Amino acid sequence: MTRPAPRRRTAPLTAAALAAVLLLAAGCGGRATTHHKPGTGHEQATGSSGTLLAARDDSGHRLRDLPAADAPSVRAEAHPDTEGGWNVHLTVERFRFTPESTGGAALAGRGHARLLVDGRETARAYGPWLHLPPGARTLTVRLYADDHTVWSVAGTPVQTTLALTSAPTPPSSSAPPSPSSAPPTPDPAPDPTPDPRPTGRTLDIRVTGSTVTPAPARVELRKGERITLRVTSDRADTVHVHGYDREAPLAAGAPATLALTLDRTGLFEVETHESGLVLTQLVVR
Repeated sequence: MTRPAPRRRTAPLTAAALAAVLLLAAGCGGRATTHHKPGTGHEQATGSSGTLLAARDDSGHRLRDLPAADAPSVRAEAHPDTEGGWNVHLTVERFRFTPESTGGAALAGRGHARLLVDGRETARAYGPWLHLPPGARTLTVRLYADDHTVWSVAGTPVQTTLALTSAPTPPSSSAPPSPSSAPPTPDPAPDPTPDPRPTGRTLDIRVTGSTVTPAPARVELRKGERITLRVTSDRADTVHVHGYDREAPLAAGAPATLALTLDRTGLFEVETHESGLVLTQLVVR
């Protein structure tokens, strides 16, 4: 009697093998990415923008040269912060900040900035606004590609340097007068002069649930003008002025007051932290 040939049994596909198959499938015809391959350095990422030079900047990053007509540019202006330090605004041309692709290939017109305070690198900037603590004397802002190479023109890094200076504050003395000394003769009262600053403006805002009264709108203001925000909320929260990094706590049912001098131009949103409501927009010209 002839026995039938045994049936061949196929081993089940293991999880590791299945993952390898899916990985290979994803690698064929998948979406291109600007990020570098595993195991390669940032400066080995793909990208043909500019000419990669052998020269390096003072922090060891290679220069990526572009023609002057294609290269980005950067300018910086600093304003003293009323609570200390400096608020710095960056103006860039032919460039945009791309924090989402940092570490990827160098693409023209993209990247981030590095901040050198008094000649030492201290931080990176991924947007046009930043704050510096007090004590800084000079700020250099240098533009980098996503792969951390330095954008340059004719072998010179694209950067700007700003001196941080402010009017000196006269010293004051808290020592009490000597008992034996005669009381000082008061100075004559100066003639009254008009205050050159524009008169302040007060904006009353009420938050009830998710309703903001008056409805959020843009408020036109002049640079140097002083504004007082008086916000009343039906629940505890925090009111925050973006760009100025000023905030005040909100207690349920109690009005909170936040006053500031508008010392720079731009569009600045006022919102609540917890509920995420936009209360108004300050347009300073």
